[in-house]
Amino acid sequence: GSCFWVAVLDGNVVGIVAARGNEEDNTVELLRMSVDSNYRGKGIAKALGRKVLEFAMLNNYSSVVLGTTAVKMAAHKLYESLGFKHVGVVEHYALPGMTRSLLERMFFQVRYHRYRLQLREE
Repeated sequence: GSCFWVAVLDGNVVGIVAARGNEEDNTVELLRMSVDSNYRGKGIAKALGRKVLEFAMLNNYSSVVLGTTAVKMAAHKLYESLGFKHVGVVEHYALPGMTRSLLERMFFQVRYHRYRLQLREE
């Protein structure tokens, strides 16, 4: 149920996306998406996102979900342009590996945004 796609341009890896299917709730979670900073703004991230949506539809998943700590509005606009709806924010999110020490809580005020794209009703 896990997939990984790589965008290659002129023999160079310029982007990646990973997704994992969850049969319990019939969703696909878009886990990681990254595009080389030299190739951003060229539609690569949108193409990678569409690949995940295509995978979800072909495998009859009901929705695609994702979470992001991105602070750049471009990332949020990308998800919305793909059809995702913003469904919530978790304030003071602890990144994997964080200890939630006093210093981390003082200096890392991370907001975790959740998105969902409903493909079909269950």
